[in-house]
Amino acid sequence: MLNNTTLLIALRASRWQNVLRAFIIFILSLCLALFLGSQGFGSAPRHTEILWDTQGVPHIYGNNNRGAFRAFGWAQMQSHGNLLLRLYGQARGRAAEYWGEEYIDSDKWVLTMGVPNRANSWYKAQSPTFRSYLNAFADGINAYAKAHPELIDDEVEIVLPVKPEDVLAHLQRVLNFTFIVNPEQVAGMTDKGSSAGSNAWAIAPKRSASGNAMLLANPHLPWSDLFLWYEAQITAPGIDAYGATLVGIPVLAIAFNDNLGWAHTVNTHDGWDTYELTLAGDGYRFDNRARAFETKTHSLKIKQDDGTLREQPLLVKSSIHGPVVAEKDGKPVALRVVGLDRPGVLEQWWDMARSQNLNQFESALKRLQLPMFTVMYADREGHIMHLFNGQVPVHSQGDFAYWQGTIPGDTSKTLWTKIHPYRDLPRIIDPASGWLQNANDPPWTTTFPPAIKPGNFPPYMAPRIMDFRAQRSARMLAEDEKISFDKMVEYKHSTRMELADRILDDLIPAVRKQGGKLGQRAADVLEAWDRQANADSRGAVLFAFWVEQMDLEQAFSKPWQEGSPLTTPDGLADPKSAVAKLEAAAAKVEKTYGSLDVAWGQAFRLKYGNVDLPANGGDGELGIFRVVEFAPTPDGRFQSIVGDSYVAAVEFSKPVRAMVLTSYGNATQPNSPHVGDQLQLFARKQLRPVWRTRQEIKAHLQERKVF
Repeated sequence: MLNNTTLLIALRASRWQNVLRAFIIFILSLCLALFLGSQGFGSAPRHTEILWDTQGVPHIYGNNNRGAFRAFGWAQMQSHGNLLLRLYGQARGRAAEYWGEEYIDSDKWVLTMGVPNRANSWYKAQSPTFRSYLNAFADGINAYAKAHPELIDDEVEIVLPVKPEDVLAHLQRVLNFTFIVNPEQVAGMTDKGSSAGSNAWAIAPKRSASGNAMLLANPHLPWSDLFLWYEAQITAPGIDAYGATLVGIPVLAIAFNDNLGWAHTVNTHDGWDTYELTLAGDGYRFDNRARAFETKTHSLKIKQDDGTLREQPLLVKSSIHGPVVAEKDGKPVALRVVGLDRPGVLEQWWDMARSQNLNQFESALKRLQLPMFTVMYADREGHIMHLFNGQVPVHSQGDFAYWQGTIPGDTSKTLWTKIHPYRDLPRIIDPASGWLQNANDPPWTTTFPPAIKPGNFPPYMAPRIMDFRAQRSARMLAEDEKISFDKMVEYKHSTRMELADRILDDLIPAVRKQGGKLGQRAADVLEAWDRQANADSRGAVLFAFWVEQMDLEQAFSKPWQEGSPLTTPDGLADPKSAVAKLEAAAAKVEKTYGSLDVAWGQAFRLKYGNVDLPANGGDGELGIFRVVEFAPTPDGRFQSIVGDSYVAAVEFSKPVRAMVLTSYGNATQPNSPHVGDQLQLFARKQLRPVWRTRQEIKAHLQERKVF
């Protein structure tokens, strides 16, 4: 038993041991803090920084959100500075003033649509916090230009300094006045459908080999201009998201984090309408009364070859429907577009990327600030979702086909003023099938058995169709009971032509019966062909040339049927004509390439910058999931211009497994080594691993910028 003196000595010794231990811990902690505070890779930095990996992807670590936005502006300038400034100049409606006559039509469109003025009002309508983020993004752009003027083309420097309103003007030009509607559509050069496309899949745990939900994001856009994707990671308080956005947009538009992710596809959404007006004196007639046009005159400035400016007036007349954009049979035609009163698109995307579960994600979606695009979603908890997202006008009459035409504009009965709320939109969560797909088809065919019934929605919501690419997409998912991550990546690169599978069993017998010698040789090639569009596929060129001569809407004896969505259309409507066109196609192929069985990759090329490779993939109209569209070149070959742009395959395992590719590389600046540097992987049908942790990034670090 201890006496008091012994106990006191023991307590004092223990106290000094504790003090000494605490002092040692303090010194060690101080050393560690000093080490990490020197911007080491052990923890999040005290300052904002950009870590550039060897693929040219910026990994942004912001000590606050404003710092992250500023760094993202800097990063976009480093990768795409010339393009970004040119796009912002066009969004101002001053491109002809900066760069000459070829931009007159662009300026007319932007000014007629009221983009610059609306950008100012949208900026004022932002929340104070998000407005500060836009300011920071613009500051980052300007800071880069000031620090590296030698890396920016002289002719685009005139756009500087960039203002946050320019960002919002660019956003409008991209979303509302390119994706929703563009000048060519208004002029009648194309129909109301968009040429832009995409694929997206969501796979539930019940259909996943690993038991984890998986997501496939795969937009198909032109490989140039405002359609270019920019890949990045953004980490800041409350966010750690990886994905891509279009150049000039300050937030990620397709992304994933540790808990969830989403993809977008262009949906069969009708977000614009043209109205034919009946003139009444100097105005127009509406509800049996004459109304005056609202008018505004802009002064277009156009740069001449000698550097002087020529001025040209632009009179914009607007009715209650919107601006007058064309004339039909001597009558003015006015344009009405959704989304012009909803300035919160960027903040919604930002909050989608910050979400950690389905409830949070849907809370952001319910704002309906994003005017169009399907949303395909998957998360770690195993939920999958397809939302036919968009600002869909509420109509009192007509089906989808009716609203594709020009609408009488003399009555309020046809003038829409409201959009459907979120609860009205086609949507499915966790279908019984365990999978969801969209390949720009209407929501009714997102899975089988059908999970969204078209009869439960207004007839103008979406058409009732399913093309061959969508059928191919659904077929791959439906026929595989347990899909592994690697198999999903393999399916993503499938070049099998659903159209060939559907029609060759009718075409080849017709040729054997009716064709001449050339036709028989062509049939031999088609019989031996693997029905794919790989670089070494022989027969694909001949088949594609034949399809080019066919009117596919009239080619089949049995049209597409809702009750047989994956096996129709089918049968040749006019076998004799089809055989004659095959022989004509065969003659053209043989004359051009010297052989009927020319390899696909000899005729079709993947070309970007200085890279030129044999192609795989083809037009979605052929029923190919791996989409690449081509333009003819003077040497008789074809060059890639549209198609698979950004791909992200994600499995919500612990940790998340992800592989990606930005087809044309993550930069366009002439000094960058990343122009076209991923095209070799594209040609080999490969994706690259995502580097998200600081340890992974350090192992593949190319450059570091600390702010």
